[in-house]
Amino acid sequence: MSSFETLDSDFKSKLGCRGVGRLLWLKAFDRVEVTSAYRNDDGSLQGRKFSFSVMREVEQDAAPENVSDTGSIVRLIGFKEYYQQSAAKTVEAIAREVFEHCIWYFLRPGGAPDVIVSDDDDSISLRGLLDDSGYSKTTRATLDIKGKQFDLLGLRLKSSARNLSPRLHWCAANRVVKDESISGKIPGLYGRLKDEDSTEFRYVCYLSSQFLDDHVRSDRTEFDLPERVPGEALIDEPSLDDIRQGVFAEISRSLAGPLASAQQAGRERIQQFVSAKAPKYRPLINKIESCGITIDPSIKDQDLELELHRYSQKIEAEMLAEGQAIFAESTGERLEGYDERLTKYLETVTEFNQSDLANYVFRRRMTLDILDKLIQSDGDSNYAREEDIHKLLFPMRKDSNEVDRDASNLWILDERLVFHDYLASDKPFRKIDIVDDDSLNRPDVLATRVIEPDSPVLTAEGKKLPLQSIVVVELKRPMRDDATEDKNPIEQCLNYVGRVRAGNAKTARGRPIPRTDESPAFCYVIADLTPTMVNRCKLSNLTMTHDGMGYFGFIEPHKAYIEVISFDRLLNAAVERNRAFFDKLGLPSS
Repeated sequence: MSSFETLDSDFKSKLGCRGVGRLLWLKAFDRVEVTSAYRNDDGSLQGRKFSFSVMREVEQDAAPENVSDTGSIVRLIGFKEYYQQSAAKTVEAIAREVFEHCIWYFLRPGGAPDVIVSDDDDSISLRGLLDDSGYSKTTRATLDIKGKQFDLLGLRLKSSARNLSPRLHWCAANRVVKDESISGKIPGLYGRLKDEDSTEFRYVCYLSSQFLDDHVRSDRTEFDLPERVPGEALIDEPSLDDIRQGVFAEISRSLAGPLASAQQAGRERIQQFVSAKAPKYRPLINKIESCGITIDPSIKDQDLELELHRYSQKIEAEMLAEGQAIFAESTGERLEGYDERLTKYLETVTEFNQSDLANYVFRRRMTLDILDKLIQSDGDSNYAREEDIHKLLFPMRKDSNEVDRDASNLWILDERLVFHDYLASDKPFRKIDIVDDDSLNRPDVLATRVIEPDSPVLTAEGKKLPLQSIVVVELKRPMRDDATEDKNPIEQCLNYVGRVRAGNAKTARGRPIPRTDESPAFCYVIADLTPTMVNRCKLSNLTMTHDGMGYFGFIEPHKAYIEVISFDRLLNAAVERNRAFFDKLGLPSS
């Protein structure tokens, strides 16, 4: 009893006991009741009963009467809700968790007592779990690490209640002192592996040694060993890192087959992800694999993306450093192998350029996929709002002075819109810098292009004159059927063109543009061909396209070319223009 009441008792230290286990009871339970029967020095049978809690500590109760045999009963009372919620509930699950936690004690020299988990009429023997193939295979090995011997016991657990990661258990004095995850520490070792007959298992191993016995701390929670020894050690004893490396080498040898299968599955996972979702890494995949990347085949897409990005950054950093060294060497005496290094460097640069292009094309494919989803109806025949499609093409209430060119997806409509001098998106005329107009009317997209006299080349420099063209884009919600006379998008576009021509137009840099009514205007109405929209097109004398998905025509009085494009025609045309790039990357073009 005096040992129980001693905080750091060493009563059973020779058995590997830490003397603090009873304190952990009160972490999960309110109190403990212990009833015990034992024989004293003269052989007579005696009884004892006491309780234990945080508030009242140890309290002696009246000794039990009519004691018939030796033994102890420990009752853990008041299971705290926090732990109760995540605890196993069935006798099978409880037995499995206890077994996996204590499996070392059944396999160590001397074994373990027969432990039975009971719940009413259901009982499970932990030794029975061991005998009923709780593990499918054991491997034993003796390791020599810097002259010290270590015994390694490896287990392939067929089933696991907790399905934890592979773990290394460090043992001393026949007890587990600490354990650590070794997931990812060995190529191919992550979660569950498959043995030769494709049976899944989880790997755990137990390391024991007289050397560990001699270096375990008095509280038996850690070892008095350095993590690693920098430089040349005065005493040639293994550090924890030395021991790990020896253990990892043995695990790699004993699990060679399953690890090779897992590594192959990891490579296939990378190839599948790169082909389907991240083609930008395709030009770099050989270099990434040469860096020794290994991944868990069950890794999530976002985690795999981060891992590939990390490796590509590492390769790029090495490429930049090599480039600096090569160009520095080019101005002086060239060392042997310079030409080969230069060739290899240029190959890497080319691969990164290809990666950037692949990423650019992939973003286009993803943008078109988003547009395709936006123009489809949901289960209740509802369509995306006009604003959602507008934001995909260009940020709303912004102009080209506020938005980077990469934020625009107007290439879906016309690749030439990249070469604008000024572009405004959903801004009222009074806030559009290039015109002097107080109107609150807001064109969905208004763009101007300027060009030097007699020059046939479009420019985006923002300094050229005079005005070469005006572009107006008007968007409507998919399947919206309200293109009446007072809501005629064709008339809206023509009115916007007239305001630009009459509004003392300027370049994006504030230089005046000579006024002229001859500057051509291009008006695009993006709208589905509903009955009212078709009627507006006919009244404007527009011609139907050959595929029946749009209308076009030139309005002579306004010097304006009008094109009404259905969402399907818009999407199909963008896909066709980019089909060659998609096919080159192996991306679906439909």
